Parts: sequence; structure tokens; C-alpha cells
Amino acid sequence: MHHFNVQGMTCQHCINAVNDAVHEWDANAQVQVDLAAGQVSIASDLPVEWLLRAIQNSGYAAQPAGETG
Repeated sequence: MHHFNVQGMTCQHCINAVNDAVHEWDANAQVQVDLAAGQVSIASDLPVEWLLRAIQNSGYAAQPAGETG
């Protein structure tokens, strides 16, 4: 699971934008968005750099926060 700190997400539209952007690159990715914490967690086989780029392409400043199991 890849974790990202993401700035600027405030609503359901933000969640949808991030989900759509990630799913354009990996249709099978599992995306969890925590608006309150400003974090996105993604289960995907794609490289972390690609996932980061997908989030950034959706219009949000993001940086890797780490990985878990």
C-alpha cells in the first residue's frame, strides 16, 4: 500500500478527481482518501512515481508518505 500526503482536497469532488486520475493508470487500483488527514492510500502494482504523477495530474500537490505491507 502506497501512502501520499495531498494538499487541497476538501470535498467529494476532490475524492472523485483523485480516484479517476489513479484509475486511468490502473483500473484495478484500490484508492482510499482521508480528507481530514489530507492523505491518499493506494493499493497498486504501479511504481510510486506513477501514482504520485496521477495525483498531481488531478490538480493536487502531493508527496509520498511511505508504504505499508
